Formats: sequence, structure tokens, C-alpha cells
Amino acid sequence: MASTEVRDDVAKAGTKADDLAGLEAGLDALDAVQVNRTPLRQVLLQKVLPPILAVALVLVVWQVLVQAKVTEDYKLPAPSAVWDSAAEQWVQGTLLDVVWTSVSRGLLGFLLALAIGTPLGLIVARVKFVRAAIGPILSGLQALPSVAWVAPAVIWLGLNDSMMYAVILLGAVPSIANGLVSGVDQVPPLFLRAGRTLGATGFRGIWHVVMPAALPGYLAGLKQGWAFSWRSLMAAEIIASSPELGLGLGQLLENGRNNADMPGVLLAIILILIVGIAIDLLIFSPLERRVLRSRGLLVKS
Repeated sequence: MASTEVRDDVAKAGTKADDLAGLEAGLDALDAVQVNRTPLRQVLLQKVLPPILAVALVLVVWQVLVQAKVTEDYKLPAPSAVWDSAAEQWVQGTLLDVVWTSVSRGLLGFLLALAIGTPLGLIVARVKFVRAAIGPILSGLQALPSVAWVAPAVIWLGLNDSMMYAVILLGAVPSIANGLVSGVDQVPPLFLRAGRTLGATGFRGIWHVVMPAALPGYLAGLKQGWAFSWRSLMAAEIIASSPELGLGLGQLLENGRNNADMPGVLLAIILILIVGIAIDLLIFSPLERRVLRSRGLLVKS
């Protein structure tokens, strides 16, 4: 009789152990991120085809408006005229040079803004006195139109690349710093206490706890910082012109306006738009997907 009870107890204990093991396995399965490679056909249908159709629709509507003579040809040229303008500059060998002049300036200016805005954002986020002193100033600078800095930058630095980079920095640094401040503010206090308990204090705490936890807000600030960098650069290139500055996309746009060359104006606008989209697709979208995937928020890749 006693042996039977012992066997029953052992069986019940084994059943409970199996239940706990099953529950643990289920929780592990819920926590695990299932990363499945999306088929190429599905990628083409969901991500490539829609923008192509949107561009095709814009071109069709554009051509219909031209055919309907809604305005004079010099105000609204046909898409073929813009294409001919691009082909002419390609043959002359100036198209890629114009694009690279602006892209290289924009990327270098953004990297400089990143190097300045990141430590500035950390200091503002972690030091209460500094936040009280310059936090409102950063918010005001972020709201200030970048074009406002072109005139003083020309007076201070002259018509050269230093002026261009100064305008980019004044436009992008506040956005990057404020983005990081917002990300740090959203870090749960429990993470900070856990980090201090494990010995992650000072720079180690910032590197291993604060920055990874604040990454989503920081990345949003970086995207906005690039947008401000690009817009600031275009404003500077449109307003300030000099042989020493070379020919960028903004100056190409201004030259088209001065010459009443509407195909050239539209070509410059389209190139500016393409560069902005390309930087987002090649740099920021992959970073955003990686951050989301690391947090289990992106199921498929």
C-alpha cells in the first residue's frame, strides 16, 4: 500500500515537472523571434511594385496635364523635356558631378553633426542644470528655419565650404541632440538601477545601458537630423553662389530659375528628391529594421 502511494506521488511529481517544462518551453517559444526570409516574389509585389506604380501614375497625370494645355509649356514642360535635360547633362559629364558635390557635402556635414550632437544630447539628458540652461535653446534652434543661418554664415565665414558646413551643423545638431534626449527620457528607470547593480556606472552605464535602451528615439533623431542637414544644404546652395563652391543641386536649381529653364528646375527638384529617398532606403531603413528585429518587433525580414 505504501509503495503504491509512493508511486502515485512520484507520478504526480513527474506530471508537475512535465507541465512546468512545457510551460517554460511555451514561454521560450513566445519570446523567440521567428525570422523568416521573405520570398523574392513577395518582396517585389509588396515593396518594389507599389512605388513603381506610384511613379508611373505621377508621370501619366503629368503628361495628361501637358496634353490638356492647362498652362503654358514653359511653365509645365513635358516629362520628355526633363529627360532630355538630364540626358544633355549626362552627355556633358556634369550630372554625376553635380549630384556628388551635394551628396558629399551633406554626408560629411551630417557626420560632423552626429559627432557634436550625440555627446551634447547625452549631457543635456543626464545633467539637470545643463538641460535647464540650454534645453529650451536647442528646441528653439530646431524650430528655426535653416535658411535663416545662411546670411550670417556668409558674413562670418565667406563664400566657401566652411559656410556650407556651418549651416548644416546649425540645422542638424539640435535635431540629433533632442532626439537622443527624448530617447534617454524613455529609458525605464529599472534598466538604470539594474545596470548600476551590475556595475555599469559612468561611461560603461551609458555605453551598455543608456544608449541601447535609447536607440529607437536616437535613431528617429538621426533621421530628422539628416533631413535637416539636406534641407539646410539645399538652402545654402540656392542662396550662396561662388565659383569656389562648385555646382551642386541647389545651385543647379537656382541656375534653372535664373535662365527660365523649367526642365532644368524640375530636374534639380527630382534629383534632390531621389537623393533624399536613396539615403533613407540605403542607410536609415536598414538600421531601423535591425533595431526593430533586435527587439522582437519585426517578424519577417
